[in-house]
Amino acid sequence: MLVLAVFFAVLGAASNAAGTAFQRKAASEVASGGGWRLLRQLARKPVWLLGIAGVVGAALFQALALVNGPLALVQPVFVLELPFALLIGVPLLHRRLPREGWWAVAAVVVGLVAVLGAAAPAGARTDAPMTRWIPVLVGCLGSMALAVVASRVNRSPLFRAAALGSAAAVGNALTAALLKSATGTLADDGFTAFLASWQTYGFAVTGVAAVLLLENALQAGPLAASQPALTIGDAAVSLLLGVVVFEESVRGGWWVVPELAGVALIAWGVRELTRAVPHLRDLTG
Repeated sequence: MLVLAVFFAVLGAASNAAGTAFQRKAASEVASGGGWRLLRQLARKPVWLLGIAGVVGAALFQALALVNGPLALVQPVFVLELPFALLIGVPLLHRRLPREGWWAVAAVVVGLVAVLGAAAPAGARTDAPMTRWIPVLVGCLGSMALAVVASRVNRSPLFRAAALGSAAAVGNALTAALLKSATGTLADDGFTAFLASWQTYGFAVTGVAAVLLLENALQAGPLAASQPALTIGDAAVSLLLGVVVFEESVRGGWWVVPELAGVALIAWGVRELTRAVPHLRDLTG
């Protein structure tokens, strides 16, 4: 089951990478606007619709992964989205990734293996009482709202991109937690119960909000500001939600040392990859 969870999570990361690449291209072509106005402009662009198709495919793979494994295992795998985005996008654009970029890809992969191997996330629950959901919803939605407000107060492109990227990360993690609960209901009690579950509508709403926040983050500032916040934040918040909501377990004690080393490798790799994007070389050059 855990092997299937990782397999589907990797497919989800690849699909999301393709979707994000198309979304970023569409967002970069919109000169102004924000919020729902931005979304309406993007919806008229075929390339953005292709991006959404990639995101929908990622959601399906994510649901399959969450049915087969714990949230604390599945969501961190999505840090592979950035390396996949480059590995998919670079050949299509007839570009070449600098040598430093390949070292960064290796760092992300090795760091992820180190974190998951050391933490060994475990857990099989898909349901949780409202006494756990209420503080989680308040905390996640509240932090997302604060990040949006902060992005409007501080007009620095770097700060706005980081703040909105962080908000999108929390939204993605919350969406995954709600999706796990809803798909668990579907697997255990059938489609009627799935439609009657509040988590089903919850993940739909938070998913749309996360997409909207991502579009605004991509438009607000450089990828080097939004992507680390999005990548690391999603994995960290998801791991926390897995433990708090579904009572999943991760190893502590001396295992924290390789876990932190893995996190440091991932953070370095993501930072270097975002820096490598502006320096992609033409294959003909």
